[in-house]
Amino acid sequence: MNDDAILQLVTFKLENDEFGVDILKVQEINRMMNITKIPNTPSFTEGVINLRGKIIPIIDLRKKLGFESKAYDKATRIIVIELDGIVLGFVVDSVSEVLRIPRNTIEPPPSIIGGVESDYIEGVGKLEDRLLILLELEKVFTNSERKGIEKINLN
Repeated sequence: MNDDAILQLVTFKLENDEFGVDILKVQEINRMMNITKIPNTPSFTEGVINLRGKIIPIIDLRKKLGFESKAYDKATRIIVIELDGIVLGFVVDSVSEVLRIPRNTIEPPPSIIGGVESDYIEGVGKLEDRLLILLELEKVFTNSERKGIEKINLN
């Protein structure tokens, strides 16, 4: 892969940490909306939303990555992402910006960073005044968690 390539990332915050995901995986970013709870779903699953006629499971990324819960506020956003054919919404504290950074500024992750196990982390981006954690969302879920989410996503 070309080290001079530019990555385009959607950046967002959880707690005081800044994360990024590849913009090509992001379908849209929405303000918080009413979430319908679904019984007997994993604890990190908030429920489902009706997004223009399509039912989408909503995942609280704070819960999934082990951060403490926080009440939603007007900065809270839902990032809609497609992972291997499953459309999901991830609740994040806030969405910061779309960022373009050279791939060669990304370093492999240390074994544990920001309280998050490194299996989920693609790398750490070194920016001028801060670090950006690149999440590999495909690895956030175990196989059994993914099957549970697929059952919710019966469109």
